[in-house]
Amino acid sequence: MKPFRERNHTVIGVFSFAVIALLLLAAFRADRLPIIGGGDTYVAEFAEVGSLSDDAEVRVAGVSVGNVDDIELDGDKVKVSFTLDKGTELGDQTRAEIRIRTLLGAQYLALVPEGEQELEKGATIPVDRTVPPYDVVEAFSELSTTTDQLDVDQISAALGTLNDVATAVPEEFQAALQGVSDLSRNLAARDEQINTLLQNIKKVTGVLNARDEELVKLFEDANTLFSAVAARRDSIHELLVAATNLSTELSALVDETRADLRPALDQLDAVTEMLHQHEASLDEALRVLPGFYNVYANALGTGPWFDVYLGNLPPNLGIANELRKALGGVQ
Repeated sequence: MKPFRERNHTVIGVFSFAVIALLLLAAFRADRLPIIGGGDTYVAEFAEVGSLSDDAEVRVAGVSVGNVDDIELDGDKVKVSFTLDKGTELGDQTRAEIRIRTLLGAQYLALVPEGEQELEKGATIPVDRTVPPYDVVEAFSELSTTTDQLDVDQISAALGTLNDVATAVPEEFQAALQGVSDLSRNLAARDEQINTLLQNIKKVTGVLNARDEELVKLFEDANTLFSAVAARRDSIHELLVAATNLSTELSALVDETRADLRPALDQLDAVTEMLHQHEASLDEALRVLPGFYNVYANALGTGPWFDVYLGNLPPNLGIANELRKALGGVQ
């Protein structure tokens, strides 16, 4: 046996790369392997599939049970291969329908189990047991095109003739025919309005179709918001409970202190009333107080004594000596 270093490294590298690629492919497609895969695979034949895409959901009674694997054209029909989860049981008369999943036109494959026998693994659901999708945008477009091609005058004349013939119809049919006649007149009178309405509907569907990605992003963001709110449901509940408890405690506190607060509030009302009555006196006091405090500050500003000068006192009155005695010998 040759040592490893003497072998062809190129061949070994290519072989190793191929093995790694096979392992990666098996890892990514493990759910479709026959032994360890997720379930059985079936095929449904449709006249058309609309906007159904690979990896679209497969549902039974509204519950997701698998995914679409592949969509391929086979002559005048389309084959849709899908894999179901383990344990999903289908009858031998099972029907398949393509239904709309969102308002923006996303679709899924719906299975309606029927039949007494079990559907064989890998069986094909034929076209006569499948229902293609309904395209709302295309339907409105066709409706607008069809109404544009109608001869309104001819239809009005035909209904008018029918109204004339109605005179020979028994009395019990008169009311029904009269209603049809009134309807025809209303439709003929509002022909332009109806055409405008249909054209506007066509424009709206066109705008929705053009903004499909933006609307999908909007709904995804809304779903993220609702998911966050749902995830924090307990926290929001606790916050509401705490707010309720706080309100209850504050109400109880107000009830308990009402007897003490009432006298204090009454006294406060009396004080404010008195201040209001003497408002003019308070204004006058506040006006003259600055001058008084200015003189008072000058008298005490030179030291711990009153610095006051009394001029023009007669010397024979003896007032100076009396003041000196009263003030403790101050000169």
